[in-house]
Amino acid sequence: MTAQLPQSTDDRRAALDRMWSLVHDQLRRVAHGKLALERPDHMLCTTALVNETYLKLMAQREVRWEDKGQFFALSARAMRRILVDYARQHRHLRDTVGYESTDGGVRLAGAERADELLALDEALEQLAQRDERLGQVVECRFFAGYSEEETAEILGITARTVRRDWSKARAFLYGALRDRAVP
Repeated sequence: MTAQLPQSTDDRRAALDRMWSLVHDQLRRVAHGKLALERPDHMLCTTALVNETYLKLMAQREVRWEDKGQFFALSARAMRRILVDYARQHRHLRDTVGYESTDGGVRLAGAERADELLALDEALEQLAQRDERLGQVVECRFFAGYSEEETAEILGITARTVRRDWSKARAFLYGALRDRAVP
């Protein structure tokens, strides 16, 4: 079944609401898992991340999906963008207010995590430019927490291909992040 959100806002909202009711619980599970990896003082909670994902999907004009799997892939990408945006805000706040000084200055908890997420996002953008499918595998596996089998179903490839792509993507990202860390 191919679904395309209608052009009118009310019709788009109704179509997305129908899909949302089918996938909401799984998205909460994914969001909860992603936030468990974030710093303890993260500004988003599971419900907020799921709701922001919904709003981001509603804002898109041309959204197509073949099945729930592709909808989850779109949602994973939206969650990634939201978390990266929050990391950018955190970095900006850190740079504006101050960061960990020995003379009693302000220390923003989790700043290292924000920097790591932004570095990963930059490396993932480079990877996706080289090979879009490798980028999609990382979004499904890392950002959405899908299994090899779920990722294979979403992307329409075999689980063996997902394993191979996941291995290539991790090697690329490791090298990109390592090279970035070297002065």
